[in-house]
Amino acid sequence: MTDPESHSPTVFVHPTADVEAGARVGDGTRIWHLAHVRSTATVGANCVIGRNVYVDAGVTVGDLVKIQNNVSVYQGVTLEDEVFVGPCAVFTNDFRPRAQNPDWTITPTVVRRGASIGANATLVCGIEVGEYAMIAAGAVVTRDVAPYQLVAGNPARPKGWVDERGEVVSRDVDTPPHRS
Repeated sequence: MTDPESHSPTVFVHPTADVEAGARVGDGTRIWHLAHVRSTATVGANCVIGRNVYVDAGVTVGDLVKIQNNVSVYQGVTLEDEVFVGPCAVFTNDFRPRAQNPDWTITPTVVRRGASIGANATLVCGIEVGEYAMIAAGAVVTRDVAPYQLVAGNPARPKGWVDERGEVVSRDVDTPPHRS
């Protein structure tokens, strides 16, 4: 990891990006146009942070994560290793958002290793997305997603199961396939 004042030569930060002092950025990571990484955020190694991505204070992004353009990863969100976040996906962190709320508390969301979130999907805070789960484009996820589960729709409903490559291996929504 490195802070923006002493980047490893393997970290690329586009001149229009803002990586605040104190942010930790892993080797090999590329941060593109107009991205903003806050001072207490951690971004792992070999990540791609797309155009206009916001990584809020206290956020942890694992290694080999790809966050496509126009995504805001707000405080309380954790993205484990190898997570894919499609363009314009939305994370929330407050169940009762108000412009003025003295009792505001962050509600955490965790996206486990290898999970994929499709373009324009919305994840309501307080959920866990299991490892290698697949969230379809445009889905509105209001509940936990099991490991390897495929969900789609508004609200998101189970549609089957995927493997580690993202291939659908079963459309039986009730019974996950046996893994060896």
